[in-house]
Amino acid sequence: MNYKQTLLSALKSAWIIIKLIIPIYILAEVLYYYNILSYISFLVEPLTSLLDLPKEAALSIISGMFLNLYAAIAFAAPLDLTAREWTILAVFLGICHALIVETAVMKKLGISNIYSISLRVISGFIVAYLVTLLPKDTFSNIVSNASVDARVYDSLWDVLSTSFINSIDLTVKIIILISIIIFIMDFIKTRKFIVESQKNVSKGFSLLVGVFLGITYGAGLLIKEAQNSSLSKRDIFYVGTFLMICHAIIEDTLLFVIFNANLTVIVIARVVFAIIFAYVLLKLYDLKVEKSS
Repeated sequence: MNYKQTLLSALKSAWIIIKLIIPIYILAEVLYYYNILSYISFLVEPLTSLLDLPKEAALSIISGMFLNLYAAIAFAAPLDLTAREWTILAVFLGICHALIVETAVMKKLGISNIYSISLRVISGFIVAYLVTLLPKDTFSNIVSNASVDARVYDSLWDVLSTSFINSIDLTVKIIILISIIIFIMDFIKTRKFIVESQKNVSKGFSLLVGVFLGITYGAGLLIKEAQNSSLSKRDIFYVGTFLMICHAIIEDTLLFVIFNANLTVIVIARVVFAIIFAYVLLKLYDLKVEKSS
């Protein structure tokens, strides 16, 4: 394991988090202070309403879908969401986030942009909606300890100073978590069986790596094999479909667990429905191939 490289990766990630979390967190508080969120939340209000989330969560959803989970969390942290609301948000954004970047990765595997985006948006909504139907006593009723108390600001300066302090606190927590995860993941990636397995990529191995290490790494293992036609299009379709619903199950989930989101519900929901969606869509894929042959 190259500790220097791992440390550099952790520092690079920390810098990205600092650049994202602090300004976005402060921006979210300013928007809240001037009640601007109420004027732009209509964009995804039908979605927030169906998912039983406050309309102010609209910016979190939009930023998560098109940017990344760090931006989404920065917008959601000041909203004083309950553990149930954090869990619902975690399930939806865990499936449907960073669409621009991760769709490009799947495109390299030969999976169309339309399919990638449609699958993630639709499955994200379906799975998150089903989570809303769970008994409320499944979740803790407390407001997240990691979010700030209800805000009553005296001035814009009060908004800026308070939100800056809160954003620093949140940033430190996320950096510590991400740094630990990076060291653990780099340790796993350098294990002998991982290195050797990459020389003979299999459908099951790529799926397992993607579930735990992320869509980019898991799909990345398949890109070379896809180009060399070492794996069938069917296998690539199955792995790609599964990973778009269930990937980076450790990192993505722990980011929300900081806010008391229910880890068990998130993991079970994403894994179970990834299996179901991948199985059903694979059967439809097979039917399409049979008809065209």
